[in-house]
Amino acid sequence: MIDRNLQDIRQKITETAIQCGRDPATIRLVAVSKKFPASHIQEAIQAGQFLFGENYIQEASQKKTEIGDTASFHFIGHLQSNKAKLAAQIFEMIETIDRYKLAAALDKELKYLGKTLDVLVQVNIGQEPQKSGVLPQDTEELLKQLLLLSNLKVRGLMTIPPYSDNLEHTRPHFKALRLLAEEMQRKNYFSDNTCVELSMGMSSDYTVAIEEGATFIRIGSALFGHRLEK
Repeated sequence: MIDRNLQDIRQKITETAIQCGRDPATIRLVAVSKKFPASHIQEAIQAGQFLFGENYIQEASQKKTEIGDTASFHFIGHLQSNKAKLAAQIFEMIETIDRYKLAAALDKELKYLGKTLDVLVQVNIGQEPQKSGVLPQDTEELLKQLLLLSNLKVRGLMTIPPYSDNLEHTRPHFKALRLLAEEMQRKNYFSDNTCVELSMGMSSDYTVAIEEGATFIRIGSALFGHRLEK
């Protein structure tokens, strides 16, 4: 099932990218494996998927131990500062930096480890009170602060837009993130201002996200099926 789903998703990514004049190779699939067993990840690896997204530190740590270095992991959940040490060890990228305290804690741990880490700044693009993320109007100030942390490489922005059954209601939020990223890019706030990452779009809306410039799309249920929440 995972193999077939992966083929379908890749085909849709390619078709959507070509239709909007983009190179499909610029779009990477983050397979959201939270609450799925390591066996599902291994099945996806056998089908050629090597990048996964996890929301919980302990769960990701256990899977990383089981799977080894075959796969790479992005952290896509809300990260507490007291979990920075383990997060710095496990992940290839943290997509959910939304406050300086967290970033500083990560930077401190990375200095001890003698490494750098790619990160994205999570923007609460819909300004929803129940969601994490820096507000759009506060994003520039946070990016200014992050320039002081030499062990973090800020690669771009990430968002989870307000949910809607109508994809055209979601599109303006994706577009707003892209425009914000372009503004911050012009001001040279990213580690590589020639290649800025946008993580946006999930199983229900990733095609629209691609049309609006997503470089990472985070897909769980469309790949793995419905998860059993604990």
